[in-house]
Amino acid sequence: MNDDPAPPSPPPSLADLRVSYARAELDIADTATTPFAQFEHWMGEALASELAEPNAMSLATVDAHGQPSNRTVLLKGIDERGFIFYTNYGSRKATDLQGNPRCALCFLWKELERQVLVRGTAHKLPREDSERYFKSRPPGHQIGAWASTQSKEIPDRQWMVDREAELTRRFPEGDVPLPDFWGGYAVAPTEIEFWQGRPNRLHDRILYRLADAGTWTRHRLSP
Repeated sequence: MNDDPAPPSPPPSLADLRVSYARAELDIADTATTPFAQFEHWMGEALASELAEPNAMSLATVDAHGQPSNRTVLLKGIDERGFIFYTNYGSRKATDLQGNPRCALCFLWKELERQVLVRGTAHKLPREDSERYFKSRPPGHQIGAWASTQSKEIPDRQWMVDREAELTRRFPEGDVPLPDFWGGYAVAPTEIEFWQGRPNRLHDRILYRLADAGTWTRHRLSP
């Protein structure tokens, strides 16, 4: 009797990984007249579905040499100024935006088979807005904003641990000031696309484009 374990099954080929989307559809007649209203509707459904971090969005920027970079940040608000997030103003993303404020955002809600794609221009928020949000953060997050020299090279993890401990001693809980090097951006959109997965890769894509006088037009795109 052969007691040797069976050999493991080979991993699936990446080329063979695929999902057919059939959860919902998106007709242009059923969308809101403005992309902000449509986004709030979809975000509401994402929140109701209890997705993990539905406010996570990919932020794409371009540096002075034309090299794009991408990372995930968290949406912390949306108003007439655009999509709002916060970061260290010395980070790579902030340096990119200083030289070229044009950027793009992508929300992926894969459980709902949806994406929202945003193209626009980022502007720094007034300091009072950043201070209001900063004071709403947990004390540890406030200390973390001070401790991080975001995107800069550091010697090791212990350097960051020691820096956090020193700043915790320096700033008592409830009395952490807003750093001068930290604050918010609002991405003012010029285009917002709503993408709904459909069978056979024939996805629904509805594009809102900013026109003259601040009005929005709607168009269906080929998948």
